[in-house]
Amino acid sequence: MGEGKDLQLSVVVPAFNEEVRLAVTLPHLWRSLKRRFDTFEIIVVDDGSVDKTREIVSRFAAAHKEVRLLRYEANRGKGYAVRTGVLAAMGDFVLFSDADLSTPVREVQKLLNALADGYDIAIGSRAHRQAKILRKQPFYRVLMGKTFNKIVRFVTVGGIRDTQCGFKCFTRRAAREIFSNCRIDGFSFDVEALCLARMKGFSIKEIGVLWRNDPQSKVDPVRHSLQMFRDILLIRYYLTAGYYGRTVILRTSTETWSSP
Repeated sequence: MGEGKDLQLSVVVPAFNEEVRLAVTLPHLWRSLKRRFDTFEIIVVDDGSVDKTREIVSRFAAAHKEVRLLRYEANRGKGYAVRTGVLAAMGDFVLFSDADLSTPVREVQKLLNALADGYDIAIGSRAHRQAKILRKQPFYRVLMGKTFNKIVRFVTVGGIRDTQCGFKCFTRRAAREIFSNCRIDGFSFDVEALCLARMKGFSIKEIGVLWRNDPQSKVDPVRHSLQMFRDILLIRYYLTAGYYGRTVILRTSTETWSSP
């Protein structure tokens, strides 16, 4: 793997028990990036999976030098997984994307264009007027998403239509400064990252993207929603108490697999 200054793009993919999805989406992701970039890396972060996620990714990595697998034993949450991958990334730009590729990776060019125009962060949005939704979520998920966004705007970070789309791209500097201070391990990590971005003066561009709902989503509409609302209050407390700005040390060791 080349040095960061020679690496155009890092793509971080958090994965928890994703053997079925990654068997299909990882080769597709690699091919799509190979067509578009001279240099790139894919970092799959195995968030304590108990299925064959590790085997599938490590086998693919052995034949594709651009792929790395990071893993740890305990399931820590999506926020922890993304943070682990982002802080290990070496690319000039760092994208994180869900394992189901609900937003096709080709949409990254829209985000990179915004970064080329001077923005520090470009985020995919399903609520932007230029977004194209190919398969919608069930009505109750849409309603819960809108309610969550209203709470986010009121309690933490305003002016962003969709904080939860799993397709966000950062300059390396912004990614390092933001995620080295993040504390939320669950699904509300996006909100925390955007709050920290605003606090540190980074510019954010929200961009409508192509998106297709995955009916096999692992987000529990009740349990995870309650966790996210709790985390929003926790983020607000951290902001008020002045906890952000201190270096956060990842609490578990991380093993790394990469191709020779």
